[in-house]
Amino acid sequence: MVMPWMLICALALPPAPASQPVALIAPASVPVEANSDLADSVEVDSDEDEEAGPIAGNDPEAEVPSSQPVDDTLRYSLDINEHELEQKFAKELPAMGSISVGFTDSGRLINGVRVPEDDAVNLVVPEYAWGTAETVSWLTAVAHAVRTVFPEAPALRINHIGKKDGGYLRPHRSHQSGRDVDIGFWYRNGIGPGGLPRDRTKLMDLAANWTFIRSVVTMTDVQMILVDRKVQNVLYEHALAAGEDKDWLDSLFKAGASSIVQHARKHRDHFHVRFFSPRSQELGRRVQPILNKRPDENKTLYRVHSGDTLGHIAKKWGSTVAMIQKANGMRNSFLTLGRSLVIPMRGPCTQCPLPPPFVVPPRRLPPPSQHASLE
Repeated sequence: MVMPWMLICALALPPAPASQPVALIAPASVPVEANSDLADSVEVDSDEDEEAGPIAGNDPEAEVPSSQPVDDTLRYSLDINEHELEQKFAKELPAMGSISVGFTDSGRLINGVRVPEDDAVNLVVPEYAWGTAETVSWLTAVAHAVRTVFPEAPALRINHIGKKDGGYLRPHRSHQSGRDVDIGFWYRNGIGPGGLPRDRTKLMDLAANWTFIRSVVTMTDVQMILVDRKVQNVLYEHALAAGEDKDWLDSLFKAGASSIVQHARKHRDHFHVRFFSPRSQELGRRVQPILNKRPDENKTLYRVHSGDTLGHIAKKWGSTVAMIQKANGMRNSFLTLGRSLVIPMRGPCTQCPLPPPFVVPPRRLPPPSQHASLE
């Protein structure tokens, strides 16, 4: 008997090299309301009253610094030395490829890549389908893996990744640096996604949704998958009944903070997937101290706090009120609490938060013995 996972294995990309666990993640940001204009067509974070997951306290989308030390050795951009980095950044920026600057909840994107049109992909909001080169590559591979197993299933539904230049995207906390993607569920008989009840588990095509998760875990450098625990439970039970290894499933779903699949209270109708983008992230760390080499890229992002004024913000970041107003299309000096501002800077930023070095962990693959036992 040919199981769906056997087809996925034939498509799987080579696993990432064994390495130390990752040491990357940053402070939580201010939540905002959902965009009602898109509510019927896009599965986005909506306000629901349920406890948050274990990552970053009450904000599972935040990146949080790890306590585990990681050395500063370059691993993913060794083809370009420091001199070449400065030259290319100043004069050949497009040739550098995608660059993920800062954190997923306080960052931006340089040379973003848009997901290409594809029969296996449904771009719900094409103008928000920009990510790192790695993210786009992973999504395309996974979309085709699901389509291979389920040729008649709907295309992989991509709601939001991010804007072309990254930065704050309403209504999300993250989705700022090209590594976060919201993926809609697959439903039975082409149902959905609009007008469905709050509990969608009885309408989901469990086989297709599990194939998606399995493909992400085995074929990509995934950092985490956020989804409501009620959805997790039905997918776990489906995978177990389909013959998946229990210990492996437990490592994905039931390993606490080290689980790949994590609970998030606003994710009852979609998966939020965060990928590692090793080259894009490492380049982001390397170019951040030399952003002043290009005035058009010498900017940071700042979220407005209580008591802030444009004058205080401009002084803090070495900018001017006029520069900030122009960069953000502001006609006055009024500030909204929680608003994310682009801050153009006149010199090098000495206080911009720099992500720590990181290492992509090895992929969490099922045991080889499982293949023989399930044939």
